[in-house]
Amino acid sequence: MTVACVGAEIDDGSEEFTEEAQDAVVSENGFVPNALGPNALAPNALAPNALAPNALAPNALAPNALAPNALAAIKHPGPSGAMSRELLRYVVSCALRPDQTFSFSWNDSSGAVRQETYRGEIGLAPWWVYSVISEHYQRHITACLAARTNWYGVNVMISLRNLENGMGASEPELTAYRVREGAFWGNVFSSTPFVRACYSPEGVARARQLQRDCAAGHLSVDPVTGATTTQTCGAIVIAGSCDTVCNWTDSAGKFYKGCIDNASVSPWIRTDLVVTSFLPGAP
Repeated sequence: MTVACVGAEIDDGSEEFTEEAQDAVVSENGFVPNALGPNALAPNALAPNALAPNALAPNALAPNALAPNALAAIKHPGPSGAMSRELLRYVVSCALRPDQTFSFSWNDSSGAVRQETYRGEIGLAPWWVYSVISEHYQRHITACLAARTNWYGVNVMISLRNLENGMGASEPELTAYRVREGAFWGNVFSSTPFVRACYSPEGVARARQLQRDCAAGHLSVDPVTGATTTQTCGAIVIAGSCDTVCNWTDSAGKFYKGCIDNASVSPWIRTDLVVTSFLPGAP
């Protein structure tokens, strides 16, 4: 028997806490509401079957509201359960505020009870704990997840920007995180999930130096032929150079305002539900 779950927790005085934290560039634990934080979501965790994300979309983001297959996924004691929990932790961090948590328990292979508590960070859709989220916010959260995926599983401080609340950038952040890496978009919560990325040509070298390979692709050398191939990060499909697939950039935040949603379907249809990632400049 698994132990009963508890729901999302919301602390009093949350608005005051969030307003005070937004002016910070780096908080004590490295996360702040303006989306400046580490990333290390494993590529194989960002997959349509890792958590059955489409089972989350029609439900409130609370343990007692999850679809049975999503709940079973995060409680599984094996490697697939570990991936599902990792993905859920990042979903919570993108969607909820720092004063909100998602808690549940599961039994490991020996029968021991393990307790999990994931805290929100960016707050793109804090009301998800009560009700459903629209496709608009499903796409924003997907872009947040994709931008925080790391091939090597290492933490790299990045700045995530778009027009959505919580993804603005302060002047110190604009100065410190000035290398535009690329853009991410998609929807892992739909019945036909997809994730895409493009790279900013001027940021590729710095991204690889910092072990950030998911916008431009991971370079791999065949030990037999010596040929260099480019591998994608899990479900992320690389659309090419952002200079080709995205339109103009914001004059202040320098983020892309929109990119071609799916070039294989139409070269004209664009989406503005895009997150642009920025890296710290070289010392």
